[in-house]
Amino acid sequence: MRSHYLTHFVLLVGITLMACTGDEARMPKQRMFPHVAYPVKKDTSFTHGECPFTFTFPSYLVYRQDSFFFGEKPVNDCWFDLNSQALGASLHCSYYPVNGRADLDRHIEDAFTITGKHNIKANARKETLISGQKGVNGIFFEVDGPVASPVQFFLTDSTHHFFRASLYFNATVNPDSTAPVLQFIRQDIEKIISTFEWKK
Repeated sequence: MRSHYLTHFVLLVGITLMACTGDEARMPKQRMFPHVAYPVKKDTSFTHGECPFTFTFPSYLVYRQDSFFFGEKPVNDCWFDLNSQALGASLHCSYYPVNGRADLDRHIEDAFTITGKHNIKANARKETLISGQKGVNGIFFEVDGPVASPVQFFLTDSTHHFFRASLYFNATVNPDSTAPVLQFIRQDIEKIISTFEWKK
């Protein structure tokens, strides 16, 4: 009888020792996002060349003239990007002169079509009317979800000018990790819109 208890005791001690010598229990890693070094905001004015508009934007966004392959000239000299390497984001900007109501309607329809291409992955889409001073009107699009371009907008005076811009991140979009960056840069996009003027 005593040997029976002794056998059980030895087995119990053996199992305990074997359990202690294995790998440590694996714990799931804490969810983390990459650290972002937010740039200092310092306002500068956009008054490039013959572009018929001006606006205020932060100097951490670097102007780069749009170009096509093999050095071909872009459709318009007022096509450009405002890039931030630190934030991994680019604001693609394009300008079109307007030649009549049909031309304006086509540009507006294109803006809705381009934004609509993100609907497949979007959770929601919000459109806000822009009604500014000095003939600057348009629509601000916000697309929620894992989309390539979460913010887009267009501005027009309805007779001569049409300006469109789209924000893109330079990596696969994870809404949870890009949300703070989007909030940071969105304030500057709103400043671009609020300070936008057509040149006389």
